Formats: sequence, structure tokens, C-alpha cells
Amino acid sequence: MTEEILIIISISIIIFISPLVSKFTKIPTVPVEIILGAIAVYFSLIVEHSILELVAELGFLYLMFLAGLEVDLRRIINSDPLILKKSLVYNGILFSLSFLIAWYFDLSNIFIVTLPLISIGMLAALKKEYGEEDWVSLSILVGLVGEIVSIIVLTTVSAGWEVGFGWEFVKTMMLFTGFLLTLLVVYKIFHNLLWWYPEIKRYLMPDEDHQEQDIRVSMAIFFLLITIMIYLKLEVAFGAFIAGTFIKTFFEHNKALPTKLEHFGFGWLVPIFFIYVGSSFEIEALFHDGLFTKALSIVAAMIFIRFVASFLFMKELKGGKFLLIGLSHSMPLTLLIAVITLAYHNHSITQFYYYAFILASILEVLIVMIIIKLLTYFLFRSNVN
Repeated sequence: MTEEILIIISISIIIFISPLVSKFTKIPTVPVEIILGAIAVYFSLIVEHSILELVAELGFLYLMFLAGLEVDLRRIINSDPLILKKSLVYNGILFSLSFLIAWYFDLSNIFIVTLPLISIGMLAALKKEYGEEDWVSLSILVGLVGEIVSIIVLTTVSAGWEVGFGWEFVKTMMLFTGFLLTLLVVYKIFHNLLWWYPEIKRYLMPDEDHQEQDIRVSMAIFFLLITIMIYLKLEVAFGAFIAGTFIKTFFEHNKALPTKLEHFGFGWLVPIFFIYVGSSFEIEALFHDGLFTKALSIVAAMIFIRFVASFLFMKELKGGKFLLIGLSHSMPLTLLIAVITLAYHNHSITQFYYYAFILASILEVLIVMIIIKLLTYFLFRSNVN
């Protein structure tokens, strides 16, 4: 059996059984895919292959595209200005505390970038379990702002990894700033255009669509933004993220589109990326001295800085529920793996820290989910009493 056939069969089986294992173990699907990927490479069922790396890279970009789909700019713009200001301060506190931790413990600068990351992907699971609770809604809004900040930081740092932090970096950031300003102009123009001619939206994505035109338009925007970023020599992942944000913001009339795109991504393409991440993790590394301790330290640091920052929302959420905001943001699983993967490929972190962050990304989901369940139980019970 050739390597290509073995890889295809192994990945197909993992994609198929991951939701079943997740349902049985009560562990989210993403950690399961990473774990099964690591097990598969341990038994030589998956080996290094250029095609696998290419498809995994596409899966990563599609993951960033789906992250952009979570961000509705109109919802952010129309939100309470005080909450938006607090959201920015909240992120400022996260980065400041991360800097202090990295400085005090003499850690790599990568910790300043990774510890404050926010991704609202796991908030969907919390919303499904706890419904429209006030702390869930506020967590999502604050998380939206945090995810945008995280993506911008990711783009900035990746530019430094790519060209260094000299004059080339300055030129790249000037180009990036110009790109952001251009996006604001495009946003304003498109917003006004759709206000005067709302039928454009339904022409591009009709209500009765038998040609899957909404998917075609979405993929065209996705690849167009990626192409622009490649041409400008900026972080490609940012282009994918902007593509998702553009679709979410301007084609809100198609309520089924985000679900269709997520089903396509999380049903096939994105799992390959997480399986690939798992395949890059050596199970023997679990027995390396200090790896498990280092991973737990990372988890503790990420939870701690968010606990501190969440005190900003004491007025909005009484009875200790503001702590749930910090906890809900302590699971930036997808974005954390994306950042450390880029850092590792750019030789900005050692293999030891790469493994530590992967292990931490899995542990934090398990630990935080348990803490949230216990905290909500005691908080809501005390409120009832």
C-alpha cells in the first residue's frame, strides 16, 4: 500500500470517527482530531507528504475564513460605545499582563502574543449549552473585538517573523496600514451601494438558489482576498479572515450561508488541518521532562490574565458572573494552534514549546469547560437561594 493511499484512508477514518469519539468522551471534536492525528503518526499511518501539507494549509486558511464569519462588523459598530471601550481596555490588560509575565519569568516574546489570544469559536459550544444568558452574549461581543485585535496582532507579528524587525518590517506595516485604510473605504462604498441598491445582494446571492451561487461567490471572495495578500506579501491568513468578515457583514440576508460554509469546512477541510497538527506532535514528547508542567503553566497563565481583566465588567454582570467572561475567552483553541504553527514554521519557537502549546490548547478546553460548569452551578444556585 502506497503512502498516499494509507494517508487518505487514515484521514478518512479519523474524520469519520472523531465526532463519535467526541460524543462518547464529551471532549470537543477539535482536541479529538489532534489526539487521533498524533496516534496515527505514532503507528506510521500518517507520514510527511507534500500534498498533505498543502491541503492542511488550505484547511488552515479556511479555518481563518470561518473565524471571520463569526465577526459581524455592524453588530460591533452598533454596540454600546462603553462596552466597546471596555473591550479594548480588556484586550490592553491581557497584553500588558502577558508582557509582565514574559518579562518576569524571562520567557520568549512569543508568550506576549499567544497568551492574550481570543477566539470565539468555542463560545458557540457555550451558547448551545447555556443559551442566551447575559454573560454569554457579553462574552461574544467582547470576544468579537478581541478576535479582531488578535488577528491584527497575528498579522503584525507574522510579518516580523517573515522579514525581520528592521526597515523591511516598517515598510510591510506601512503597506498593511494602507491596506486596512483601503478596506475601510471599500466597506463604506459597499455599504452605501447596498443601501441605494439593496437588490445587488439578492442578485449575487438569490433567495432561490439552485446553482449554489452563494457558495461560489463566497469562495470567489475567499480566494480573491488570499491572492491580494500574496501579491502584497502580507499574512495570507488575514486575507482569509477579512473575506469571512465581508460575507458576514454584507450578505446577512442569507441566513443559511454561514451554516453551509461551516458544515463544509468543519465536515472535511478544517479537520485535515487539525489532524495534520496532531501528526506533527510526537506522543513520546509527553514523557519529556517538564513538558506537562510547562503546558499547565501556560493554561494557568491564560486563565489568570483573563480572570484579572474580567473585573472590568463587574457593573454589567453581578454576582460573580463577570468571571465567566474571562473563562469563556480562555479557550482560543483554533487561533492558538494557528499562531504556534506559524511560529514553529518560522523557527520562532522550539519544538519543545510547540509541543507545550499544543498540549496546553487541549488541556485548557478540558479544564475551562469543567470550571465553567462548576462555577455556573454555584452561581446560579446561590442566585436561586
